[in-house]
Amino acid sequence: MASVASPSPLLRAPPHRLCVQRPGIYRDEEGRSWVTVALCISPSQRAQATASTRERSIRVHLWQTPVHPQGTLFFSQLPFSQLPLTWQLCPGKKYQGSDSRTWRIVDHDQIGATEQLTLMWQLYPGE
Repeated sequence: MASVASPSPLLRAPPHRLCVQRPGIYRDEEGRSWVTVALCISPSQRAQATASTRERSIRVHLWQTPVHPQGTLFFSQLPFSQLPLTWQLCPGKKYQGSDSRTWRIVDHDQIGATEQLTLMWQLYPGE
């Protein structure tokens, strides 16, 4: 897997803006669809009640892939309410979410024809 620091020669720059099209699907400034394929919340929502002093994080994995406008999203069990409606690329390989949270680019790579983007938000104790 390529890292943000050493992108493949065929890899584009990360999208400048991602806007929600419908839950779990974002559209970039070029009209390309990005599908949420994995969403990891740590600690789990059940454990958060007892883990108020622990570090919390959200990691989202997006794949750039064509999506039929009326297609069924098969990841409907994911808690999309934890994600912002838009992400705006900022200097320093970060995105600013419409929820005012800063999301770090953990990985941006391409496997075959599929461009992949992994973003992470972290809340540290005391913040």
